Amino acid sequence: MDASKLLLIVDDDASFREIFKTKLEAAGYKVEVAENGDEGISKAERIKPDLVLMDMEMPELNGAGAVIRLQENPETRGIKVAFLTNFGEPKNGLHEADRHFAKEIGAIEYVKKSDDLDSIVDRVKELLNS
Repeated sequence: MDASKLLLIVDDDASFREIFKTKLEAAGYKVEVAENGDEGISKAERIKPDLVLMDMEMPELNGAGAVIRLQENPETRGIKVAFLTNFGEPKNGLHEADRHFAKEIGAIEYVKKSDDLDSIVDRVKELLNS
């Protein structure tokens, strides 16, 4: 694992942030966290992470709004962002719609929170290498 890779997790669920941060650090990544879209934008501007994992549903500034603001800012436009979501389960047929929406507003992909942590870490590795 490339220990120089810096990740930013933006999620309003403190338990999820902590569990996910611990798992990603154990996989060799440097990890910062933010609890909402505004804090995530500020941290992204300051630390320039290699990948932002952005929750879709947060109070105040949601993930979509935060990604749009990151894309509008020349300093953060090049930062890779993947949405964290519980949407896109194959049974409800929204998988492709969610993927299209993510890319339409500037995210590179989305990662399902419902996947097991090892699968999420593997997905993060793929996204960093894409």
